[in-house]
Amino acid sequence: MHTDLTPRRWVEFAEIDNVRDLGGLPVSGGGTTRFGVVYRSSTPQQLSETDLAYLLGPVGLRTLVDLRMPMEVAREGYGRLAKSTVRLVNLPISVPASTATPAELAPDARRYDLRKLYHGLLSGSAASVVSAARLIADTRQHSVVFHCAAGKDRTGVLAAILLDAVGVPAAAIVADYALTAERIERIRARLDTLHSYHGLPPVRTGILAVDPATMLRFVDDLHADYGGAAGWLRANGLTDAELAALRRAMVA
Repeated sequence: MHTDLTPRRWVEFAEIDNVRDLGGLPVSGGGTTRFGVVYRSSTPQQLSETDLAYLLGPVGLRTLVDLRMPMEVAREGYGRLAKSTVRLVNLPISVPASTATPAELAPDARRYDLRKLYHGLLSGSAASVVSAARLIADTRQHSVVFHCAAGKDRTGVLAAILLDAVGVPAAAIVADYALTAERIERIRARLDTLHSYHGLPPVRTGILAVDPATMLRFVDDLHADYGGAAGWLRANGLTDAELAALRRAMVA
């Protein structure tokens, strides 16, 4: 009997808005992704002392993979994480040669092509995506949390690559992506208080849209162009042994 594990996948924090465990997702051929290995998140920079204690305790956070651009990191920082024992790794995901902030990437909120953005993020960030896959394949780094600002686009691209590469079906990847819609008001409200993200559009428009069809097209494109995320990772330098290690790390 199929059990919906979505409630278990959400991880609740006082000052981090969009955190979920990538465990509990079905894998083609049998099995599920492991709980407690890798988490996706919005920016954790304003986390409370209680949030930090939960990350270091029950979550077991060892490695934070920050997908923000260096200018965002310099402006926004890591809050209490900066003085913690957590390893902080900046692997920026951005469109090719981009120096724009996320707000500047969407000057017109109502004419924004997220499918084009996701392909641009992937093509502009191959080294970062492959490095993240290698890091997550290394069980000594677990648990791993990866994040950007909202935890939707850059984080969504990396999540899709990881999940597709280990055999999670497109429907489950899309459903995971769509969960951000449940938190988008909270996410936008927090980002609006931060220097780097002024000018974001209303929720569910432009850069803040959460359209499942967009992620489905992105995954379909990966399969049409590369045979899937595993093929993309191999084409960008991940070895078969590293891909097998990623699958062992993420799949139970």
